[in-house]
Amino acid sequence: MDQEKHRVLEKIAGASMEKCMANLSRVSAGKWHVGGVNVSRRSMEESIHGHAEADRVMAAVYFQVKGEYPFTSMVIFRPEDVELLSRGFLGFSFSKLPGLTQAQELLISELGNVILNSFISALSNALHRSFLPSAPKYVNGATQFLLEALWATIDGEQPHSLVTVALDLQCDNSITRSEVVAVVPERLERALMAG
Repeated sequence: MDQEKHRVLEKIAGASMEKCMANLSRVSAGKWHVGGVNVSRRSMEESIHGHAEADRVMAAVYFQVKGEYPFTSMVIFRPEDVELLSRGFLGFSFSKLPGLTQAQELLISELGNVILNSFISALSNALHRSFLPSAPKYVNGATQFLLEALWATIDGEQPHSLVTVALDLQCDNSITRSEVVAVVPERLERALMAG
């Protein structure tokens, strides 16, 4: 039963990100691709320990959706790739500096907003319901702390699935990978299957 629910969620997440990447590729200087989609039943601890870059400092944008089907979602970017992200998204590079500037954080926030809205819209359309996400929040820190923050606002007693989507941006001969991570309650998965 879990595999069937996961397939439905994987199909929705994959299709929404494929459409988003195609739209981004049309309007930006880089080529965007979905590198892979995975849905699994995992705890926060398993997600953190299983993440290849748990100790690495990352930049992220996250949304929280409240209501009947609450869930959280996040896009994680490598801060050192902000130059490539800006070139691939805007067509020009920000200067390389030791830390992220306010303009670079704004770029990451806007890019994260576009990507997460695509995912949220796909879930909303599949359920024929409106979701009202929180304002996108920019955060940075070690991946393990970002993942902990993703789980912090949800009911830990209820079973959840972890959706991960790898996104690749190629600009010239360089490639950067970012990652969409969403924590989806089983109740939402069941509603998607019934819809």
